Amino acid sequence: MYRLRPYQQQAADVAVRYFKARTTTANGIMVLPTGSGKSLVIADIAARLGAPVLVFQPSKEILEQNYAKLCAYDILECAVYSASCNSKAISRITFATIGSVKNHVEEFSHFRYVIVDECHLVNPKEGMYRDFFKAIRCKIIGLTATPYRLYSTRNGAVLRFITNTSPRVFSRLLFFVQIGYLFGQGYLAKLNYYRIPLIDLNRLRRNSTGADYTDDSVQREYRRVSFNDGVLSIVRRLLRVNRRGILLFSRFVEEAQYISDSLPGMAAIVSQNTPKKERERILADFKAGRIKVVTNVGVLTTGFDYPELDTVVLARPTLSLALYYQMVGRAIRPHPSKAEGWIVDLCGNFNRFGRVEDLQLASYKPGTYCIQNRTRVLTNVYM
Repeated sequence: MYRLRPYQQQAADVAVRYFKARTTTANGIMVLPTGSGKSLVIADIAARLGAPVLVFQPSKEILEQNYAKLCAYDILECAVYSASCNSKAISRITFATIGSVKNHVEEFSHFRYVIVDECHLVNPKEGMYRDFFKAIRCKIIGLTATPYRLYSTRNGAVLRFITNTSPRVFSRLLFFVQIGYLFGQGYLAKLNYYRIPLIDLNRLRRNSTGADYTDDSVQREYRRVSFNDGVLSIVRRLLRVNRRGILLFSRFVEEAQYISDSLPGMAAIVSQNTPKKERERILADFKAGRIKVVTNVGVLTTGFDYPELDTVVLARPTLSLALYYQMVGRAIRPHPSKAEGWIVDLCGNFNRFGRVEDLQLASYKPGTYCIQNRTRVLTNVYM
């Protein structure tokens, strides 16, 4: 059986009370940082409700991972409804992906509660989640570590807290725990940040939305500074100091492939085009220490659970707070064999966002929330 930490118990209690309350119909969110044990909180909520609950997971990989955890907690009456998992079973607690249930609303008409993991992915204007929620009409709670979405406006891109959008699916913030508290209590690994800027961000251009840099400007800057060779030199230095594993985030496949090819037998590349079985083999070898470096493009920002990982290399610039947080978060989980995690930033991201330990959820007026670090507000402002 499992045991909840105090903040996990508080979060689960808040959710159960909210679900069972008859005085409110608004949907709520709970903010639980990476490494806080969100899957355990979801499991406890579902187990205690005593009525049919549908738990949405954002991908097949995360569904399989969290469903396995649910079963390991000795929670019965659970099933998986997802075509990608080759299962369309329904039980009192049903883990599902939205793509598999969106055209089968009638099969879930008896469900009273819905939990949405990674709820920042829900588009409040349109899409499969929105259509399903309108059809099923039951109470919904979302959980996320990154409670904001990117919007493009006439004045540029703005990152909005998801209870501050219009329209919105989630209206009330029910619970949050500050990431600084988790670090202070030793629930998360100590992080050391190393800033080794290889590019000049002033030479990059933003795309038409203002939300990211253009590929052309990034590639041009990479060529100007021989970026790939610089990254390779840093990785080789890290290998010499005997880090357990190095996870490198790249923007382009060509860059990631160059690093992998330059370290034969020691590195491998994972991208969206990597077949599932090959990806599983690479990650298994990485965790076993047979591969020391994994370069990845567009994947492994969520759902990659490897607490022993001690080194993350940010070999790509980003304007996205969520992406920065998710990349750093891969090294945030504690493990007895890990004294500290290293975050090696090669692209000036730290200067924009700061330490994740310093990120705070704050309220500047009743019912209105933002994310800030020590020196600046990062959401609800133009980027």
